[in-house]
Amino acid sequence: MGRFGRLAAVAALVALGLGGGAEPAFAAAALDGRGMSLLWCLPFAGLLLCIATGPVFYPHVWEHHYGKIAAFWAALVVVPLLSLVPMDQALGALVFTMLAEYLPFIILIFALYTIAGGILVTGNIHGAPGTNTAILAIGAVLASFVGTTGASMIMIRPIIRANDDRVHNVHVVVFFIFIVSNCGGALTPLGDPPLFVGFLKGVDFFWTTRALFTETVIVLGALLAIFYVLDTWLYRKEGRVKPDPTPDSRVGVKGLEMLALIGVVVAAILLRGYWKPGIEFKLAGVAFPLQDIVSNAIMLAGGLASLKLANPIFREQNGFSWGPVKEVAKLFAGIFICIVPVIAILAAGRNGALAPVVALVTNPDGTPDNVMYFWLTGALSSFLDNAPTYLVFFELAGGDPKTLMGPLGITLAAISTGAVYMGANSYIGNAPNFMVYAIAKDMGVKMPSFFGYMVWSVAILIPIFVLVTLLFFVRGAPLAGW
Repeated sequence: MGRFGRLAAVAALVALGLGGGAEPAFAAAALDGRGMSLLWCLPFAGLLLCIATGPVFYPHVWEHHYGKIAAFWAALVVVPLLSLVPMDQALGALVFTMLAEYLPFIILIFALYTIAGGILVTGNIHGAPGTNTAILAIGAVLASFVGTTGASMIMIRPIIRANDDRVHNVHVVVFFIFIVSNCGGALTPLGDPPLFVGFLKGVDFFWTTRALFTETVIVLGALLAIFYVLDTWLYRKEGRVKPDPTPDSRVGVKGLEMLALIGVVVAAILLRGYWKPGIEFKLAGVAFPLQDIVSNAIMLAGGLASLKLANPIFREQNGFSWGPVKEVAKLFAGIFICIVPVIAILAAGRNGALAPVVALVTNPDGTPDNVMYFWLTGALSSFLDNAPTYLVFFELAGGDPKTLMGPLGITLAAISTGAVYMGANSYIGNAPNFMVYAIAKDMGVKMPSFFGYMVWSVAILIPIFVLVTLLFFVRGAPLAGW
């Protein structure tokens, strides 16, 4: 058996024997957060602080030891959990987090990254404002059909190459994260993980298309308009002062057979929602439905197949490397573990240490406060995994999909848009954000730091979200449908 065969066999055993899925339960499903203090949140805060400061203040140490740093903060959660919390709860929460959430997450990232690496856009186009805006608009549309991660992996390298002769190109990647990696995925459950969680909970597949269409058009329209104005100003200011390392030439696409493998990954995602054989396997008290295990195996097989089937020359010309995947895998392993107690405390609702936060989503008359649902879901989705955050607020709003699609449709829209749009507020708000950051950095773009990126997001996104609030979620708003 060759090297590829051994890798495929081991990976298949992991996916089939251990792989979990996107069963709609939050990361700390087995953990009772009612008695947990806010001290449990400190490791997550510490890891975020390291991610924010490491590349800026101690870049050499960070570059060589970020995995160890993430493991240190994760250990500060794992050791107390296993020592202070009942073993069934602690072990169940950790098993669920790593096998039912992290493993499918990293399999999806691996599959889409490797498959997209085998698609080569030949030639090059010049990154003029109109061209860049068109690429971002195409990526936004694509995001709702192949997911924000899939669209990001397909589109990021071509847009970076198109702008590699520009003096100012950081803003192109920043807006790419805003538009393609986040807001563009709001129209179907395939677009972004929170919406897929809602789909699994019973929200109709096309509800998001109907209910979030106007909001999404306004957000994307505003972002594209702002980008075009900014890019035009910078383009005129800089002129053509840098030699173009990839001169303009006729554009073509090679490796189109990889699109079939992307279709396989999309089909595997849909499998979770439509195939319900009623068979499950248990490990440490956590149930793993058969459809989730099969879905993971199919996605993994698609990624592994691309390593065998794609032309290696295409990968080389794409500048393909495993660096970005390794960085995402190590850091997000730490993040997934560190958010376990945070999500458990949130899930405890009014009986948890974050009860004051939870209470903010209800008006004095008992009706949902849609403004707070939008902003609280969004604020937490900016730093926590936006899928479990969506689910926490979905359950706080009653958890009945028929009611939430009917009388409480605005509330569900507030939760959905908050989780999807505001995942763009930081590098760790949504899965593809950090991947795009890592790829751009690997390709020579001088990306802003964690806080530097947030300066962009606060300046550009927050005013747009305020506009969305005033148009849709304030009682009596012109487009709220009250």
